[in-house]
Amino acid sequence: MVDMNRIRSDWPGKEAVFQPEDQSRSAEVGKDVFEMMDRYGHEQVIFCRHRGSGLKAIIAIHDTTMGPALGGCRMAPYGSTEEALEDVLRLSRGMTYKCGAADVDFGGGKAVIIGDPKRDKSPELFRAFGRFVGGLNGRFYTGTDMGTSPEDFVHARRESRCFVGLPESHGGSGDTSMPTALGVLQGMKATALELWGSEDLSGRTVAVQGVGKVGARLVRLLVEEGARCLIADVDGSRVDALREAFPDAVEPVDVGAVHAVSCDIFAPCAGGGIINDETIEELKCRAVVGSANNQLEDDRHGDRLHERGILYAPDYLVNAGGLIQVADELSGYNPERVMAKTRSIYDMLLEIYRLSREQDIPTYRAVDRLVARRMEQVADLRRIFLGL
Repeated sequence: MVDMNRIRSDWPGKEAVFQPEDQSRSAEVGKDVFEMMDRYGHEQVIFCRHRGSGLKAIIAIHDTTMGPALGGCRMAPYGSTEEALEDVLRLSRGMTYKCGAADVDFGGGKAVIIGDPKRDKSPELFRAFGRFVGGLNGRFYTGTDMGTSPEDFVHARRESRCFVGLPESHGGSGDTSMPTALGVLQGMKATALELWGSEDLSGRTVAVQGVGKVGARLVRLLVEEGARCLIADVDGSRVDALREAFPDAVEPVDVGAVHAVSCDIFAPCAGGGIINDETIEELKCRAVVGSANNQLEDDRHGDRLHERGILYAPDYLVNAGGLIQVADELSGYNPERVMAKTRSIYDMLLEIYRLSREQDIPTYRAVDRLVARRMEQVADLRRIFLGL
């Protein structure tokens, strides 16, 4: 694959004249982008640049069969444009399946902003991003993700109405970490029922990788359920805070080895790709249930988990609580309705486990088939003309 860093970061303004070498380079890069879109099945990819604010962003719209694309906006100091593009393509594809699994009338999309969230944020940057999102005329709705906060999008909302998950003081539904953590807990209870015949988590050991907003909430919920938590995070202060709050139920472990500790359930709640060629053979758990997106580095790792008898709760199902909240916000937010639908992740996951068991297929394949069937049904329904 051609290095995407060859996209010029100092591209001139619209009044510039393209030179022959620019035409060749543009065609070469464009071909690579289209190849990547074909690989993941995307409809549209938008590169956004505003030099005044320093904004460099990519918006990826994967599939709008179910409705307009919905997905968060991540901010990270990517090492290259290619790395950012790969991330946004994978994440947006996952959102299509997440929306389908959660049964909300939205398709999959995602955005990434290239930059250090600790240094590069500004109101102007998010307002510029808001202009680009607004220019899509309702094809894409977005909000907070890793590296961004609801407060960031208060500025973006000044330029477009296509932002969700804003603070309650600004008319939004607020923090999405609670329904996300609740959905993961429901997934763990369903997994416990499938594995041990009871949803009771008391006395179970759960290794939690990443105790940020969602991971920390999950630990608190698990402690309330009587579980023992082994926790790790690159930010030691987060670990210390939970250790101090729950000295009898929480034990710190090394961040580089948390996936390999002996436990009942491994809960990835940080970055993606944690289940990979190096880590998969080191797992000493009965199940993988966590909030991180794209936990499988590749589909074959889901196959390998199935071969090893490790039960995998598809991430885009169990972490759908936050999505359920922001989708509900667009139709008139009702917190009771959100929590009720989030709790239904329990029954949905049990159905996936049943299909996986009866058909002897990995769980990720079972949920993919279910979502594909649902999308086909919606596409067929929308052949009916509604009139003008």
